[in-house]
Amino acid sequence: MTKWVIDPSHSEVQFKVRHMMVSNVTGHFTAFQSSFESSTDSFDKAEFEFIAEIASIDTRNTDRDNHLKSADFFDAVQYPYLRFQSTSFNLNGNDIMLKGEIEIRGKRLPIELHGEYNGQAVDPYGQTKAGFELSGKISRKEFGLNWNAITEAGSIVVGDDVKIQISAQYIKK
Repeated sequence: MTKWVIDPSHSEVQFKVRHMMVSNVTGHFTAFQSSFESSTDSFDKAEFEFIAEIASIDTRNTDRDNHLKSADFFDAVQYPYLRFQSTSFNLNGNDIMLKGEIEIRGKRLPIELHGEYNGQAVDPYGQTKAGFELSGKISRKEFGLNWNAITEAGSIVVGDDVKIQISAQYIKK
């Protein structure tokens, strides 16, 4: 088995959610780790694992970040990590279907991520790298992230669907 670990300086984990139903707020996690093991370079039967620190959430607004970390949303004190564990990985050409379970606030639910395998390359230091682009969607309310408000005009402040976008570069160990 070959182990691959994420290169956090060349990877991003972003999310987008509707705000006031007219725009999106984008955020990302600045502290995360991920790895997978595979017996082949085609990554057949690869088993992915991903962990993000909730305290590292960043939406470029400190007040909003603190609210997201509070018990109204992620409850970072009681549930400090978001976790993902794959159940299957299928690569067809460059198209990826990654299925697994995502855990938020102690609740684990299935998720499908679709994307693209960007190939492999050897960097100037002799390290083999592999790149992946993945996206998916979850319902925040299914994980107990229920806080919301209604504006005076009747608009919902926070949408339910959360779009997830991952750009990941892994290093072969």
